[in-house]
Amino acid sequence: MAVVKMVVTDLDGTLLRTDKTVSSYTIKTMEDVKSLGVKLVFATGRGNSTGHLVDHQLFDGRVHLNGANAFIGDRLVYDRTIPSPVFAPLLRELSGHGLNVVAEIDGVHFSNFDVGTMWQGLDYVVVNDFDDQMGSAGKLYALIDYPGQVDLIRSQISDPLYLTVTRDRMAMIMHKEARKSRGILEIAKTYGIDRDEIVAFGDDDNDVDMLIFAGRGVAMANAIDPVRERADEICDTNDRDGVAKWLDQHILAPHRLQA
Repeated sequence: MAVVKMVVTDLDGTLLRTDKTVSSYTIKTMEDVKSLGVKLVFATGRGNSTGHLVDHQLFDGRVHLNGANAFIGDRLVYDRTIPSPVFAPLLRELSGHGLNVVAEIDGVHFSNFDVGTMWQGLDYVVVNDFDDQMGSAGKLYALIDYPGQVDLIRSQISDPLYLTVTRDRMAMIMHKEARKSRGILEIAKTYGIDRDEIVAFGDDDNDVDMLIFAGRGVAMANAIDPVRERADEICDTNDRDGVAKWLDQHILAPHRLQA
């Protein structure tokens, strides 16, 4: 394995514990890794809701909305959002079939249902219709009540969109070039880091592409089976500081031996 120069981690189910917190041990471990010159990046399906979960100052880069946006500091380095003339007809069609759907635009969730009854802390607007002039969405999603709805969505989407379904029965519709690996690549290029110098951690379907992309893909012990099967190795669970334990063993411990 090449020397690790960049660590990329998913948030929910990976770096974050079940209660959406990060342990002091994990924070200290990541600070110690960063002090060695290793770049820290998070890659998440979330949009602007990450600021109250993790300290952005700890990270050298971040990938939001499954790769629709990537940032170094406040500088946007990758953008693959979906224009409203593309997504509005799709959401109108799905809404007509009774699905609860959302378009996330600049951190605001435009939905045909009351998002606040399901998730706290989101900025949202309930709309009667999805207009072709709404702007560009980083992510579209629909709530799945039964498998046939996934088939319905899949039958309605076309280029340049793709569909992924998370373990919590959320169907996410993204631009085909909005993938975590694409955002990570742009950040890595800026820092002059090669793929084989990256280790990535994840737990869900939307993490598979970045685990394959990275030189070392590590699945959490709590990851779903398809993720575990595609990873190079497995670390401990998110609730047992799996990411930090791996970093301690593979990066910090060897450094201490050399010191």
